[in-house]
Amino acid sequence: MQVILMEKVINLGNLGEVVKVRDGYARNFLLPQGKAKRVTPENLAEFEQRRAELEQQQAAKLADAQAKAAKLDGLMAQITRKAGVDGRLFGSVTNFDIAEALAAQGFEIEKSEIRMPQGPLKTIGDASIQIVLHTDVVAHITVSVLGEH
Repeated sequence: MQVILMEKVINLGNLGEVVKVRDGYARNFLLPQGKAKRVTPENLAEFEQRRAELEQQQAAKLADAQAKAAKLDGLMAQITRKAGVDGRLFGSVTNFDIAEALAAQGFEIEKSEIRMPQGPLKTIGDASIQIVLHTDVVAHITVSVLGEH
């Protein structure tokens, strides 16, 4: 299926590009979230009329994300969990826990924006975590997991 991208999509294209994607990806993800529209003469004409407005919205989102990243970069979040004597946690620290800790510090972050490539944290110590605020903006924070007996 061919679609017109209404915003930048990672590994797919930029605003206004006409790309060919699998039907399921378009039907289940791109179209419902408003990230793309089907390629029809009407949609192409509507997009060309709204191009400046959409580019301005995308630039505003990027500026907001950059401002938020400037505040977040280098931040330290502390999370306390029960742990054994060897430093392993009973349970783990997930992106939900990190989002709660950041909300307590006044930062509203979606848990889907938190990238944990090593998976949930299962030991006491510091870990570097990425927060993807926009396709072009990534902030790095440190999560310090403290143990309690």
